[in-house]
Amino acid sequence: MALSLHACILLLKEHHLLKSSAVQSDINVEMTGITYDSRKVSGPSLFFCKGTHFRPIYLSMAKDNGATTYVAEKPYVEGNGMNALIVTNVTKAMAILGAAFYDFPQDDLFVIAYTGTKGKTTASYFTRGILEEAHPKHVALFSTIDRILGPNPDQRFKSDLTTPESLDLFHDMREAVDNGMTHLVMEVSSQAYLRNRVFGLTYDVGFFLNITPDHIGPNEHPNFENYLHNKLQLVVNARKVVINAETDHFDEVYAAATTTTYPESIYLFASTDFKPTRDDITIDFRFESQEADTATSKFTVIPVTDKAAALNIGGHYELSLIGDFNESNATAAIIGAGLAGVDARTAVPGIAKIKIPGRMERLAVSEHGVVYVDYAHNYGSMKALLHFIDNEYNHPRLLVVVGSPGDKGVSRRAGFAKVLNEYADEAFLTTDDPGFEDPQAIINEIDQDIDHDKVNVHHVLDRREAIRQAIESSGPNDIVVVAGKGADPYQKVRGVDTPWPTDMVVVTEIAESL
Repeated sequence: MALSLHACILLLKEHHLLKSSAVQSDINVEMTGITYDSRKVSGPSLFFCKGTHFRPIYLSMAKDNGATTYVAEKPYVEGNGMNALIVTNVTKAMAILGAAFYDFPQDDLFVIAYTGTKGKTTASYFTRGILEEAHPKHVALFSTIDRILGPNPDQRFKSDLTTPESLDLFHDMREAVDNGMTHLVMEVSSQAYLRNRVFGLTYDVGFFLNITPDHIGPNEHPNFENYLHNKLQLVVNARKVVINAETDHFDEVYAAATTTTYPESIYLFASTDFKPTRDDITIDFRFESQEADTATSKFTVIPVTDKAAALNIGGHYELSLIGDFNESNATAAIIGAGLAGVDARTAVPGIAKIKIPGRMERLAVSEHGVVYVDYAHNYGSMKALLHFIDNEYNHPRLLVVVGSPGDKGVSRRAGFAKVLNEYADEAFLTTDDPGFEDPQAIINEIDQDIDHDKVNVHHVLDRREAIRQAIESSGPNDIVVVAGKGADPYQKVRGVDTPWPTDMVVVTEIAESL
């Protein structure tokens, strides 16, 4: 992989990002490395001065390690003697030049992308499961849980971010292509657009699943309007768009989709009993729940319009992942695979066997009822989970272990209190990625909105101990829900990823000790 200085200048000018340039060498000189981390510079490289915490000494280190060109929003004396590309937005420049350096790998992949406050990971895994049935060992995945870049175990990695930084994203796409991948299913977070990680990227199919207030806080989106705006960018940048017609703010979502996509390339889906408020739209697919219990979910996908019928994906489906709320995610996945050319004959067996780490994992504990582990980490996902359990078990005594991350998602804390008031009998408030915040202060913030006449609240900072106390406090007919972390293998504490065995491993160990 290499990129010439001349190509960089042309690309930046094409996207109206270049303010000025200072060329110290042959304009056709090629750079064989590209990075924003000075520690990773080796040989003639293109280095990006990015981030609110960028320090000029990083540029000096990059120069010492062989970097020949730097990209920044202002000149630095530390870069004297280097080629300098001064841009209006360094993260946008990084995305554009990163794609070019890795030779536009997205052009060699059929890319299906999901955004939504909840359901992205589940829908992505379902989609990959169906595509893998049709194209074994040829489907990559970029999710909150895993990055799958190839068919071998050593080509599968745990994710640090839902959507990686742009250079990492295009690097991984190139790796996937070189490993023989032909399809990519990816989650796209609102942060990905806020931080320009996917700037310039176009998807073959883009999904908008839903939106509720989330990721609003000092280090994230300043308000809901900004959060929605960034979510909408995915449908603006997709060749074909699929929208859950039951989402809040549907009018804004549909309007955004139609700015760049013809209506015939926009597909809407909803449950059979949903009645749209607009007369000018038609639901293309309906899904109807047939049976949902503690083992499986069975439902039917019904094509309504001619363009829906043409995909040949209608029929009866079964999921190993329980929860009636997952039928909506599964319907999205079936449509996405259909738009990639996979019909019901392949989709039915493909989706039936999918298990997702940290999503609705279940363990029956002798004399202590049933424990569920789920990634539910905001009001919307937690409400869907607890509502299903409340209905399925006929209003059981419900004990919930939950915390909230530090440094982000501040709006979630009041949401957790609200949903606990609606469903929980006992709440065990504990630690969940506190970051640089005091975990006890986070717990106090959740607790201040809990109605103590409805919910018995316990503060247990140690997450393992909180899980233990919840299980030990439960009876044979009770349900314990351990929410928030799912399959996360670490706790983020003061900038350090502290190893955590995952919630399900801890639950299993405690159950065995009992």
